[in-house]
Amino acid sequence: MFCVTRQIDFCYGHRLLNYDGKCKNLHGHNGRAVISIASSELDSLGMVLDFSDIKKTVSQWIDDHLDHRMILHRDDPAVPFLTELGEPLYLVDQNPTAENIAKLIFDFADGQGYPVTRVDLWETRSCYASYISDTLG
Repeated sequence: MFCVTRQIDFCYGHRLLNYDGKCKNLHGHNGRAVISIASSELDSLGMVLDFSDIKKTVSQWIDDHLDHRMILHRDDPAVPFLTELGEPLYLVDQNPTAENIAKLIFDFADGQGYPVTRVDLWETRSCYASYISDTLG
């Protein structure tokens, strides 16, 4: 199996609903998404996928939708207030945990037809969550 990996750094804010800890408050992260794409065969150029294609597609989507935004559950009571202030938001149907944000990025890359196998989302330099494909090939 061949694999290529691209790291994409971005900044985002979030908070967790119904959580009894620091993350119940609005706060931000300098995050890093690490996207791994694999294939048992290489293309005619000898690549799984060109790194620049990952950048053009996935990095651009992260820049346009997640970077410097608050990623919040759509039922978060702060949404109306932040919307009124004109703050950039990305709303999700589940708690915006690192695990769910990793899956969000995975699902986008997968939806682009990329044979993505894993997305790691580093929230801090010492903590990350992963979403890993249950099928490889």
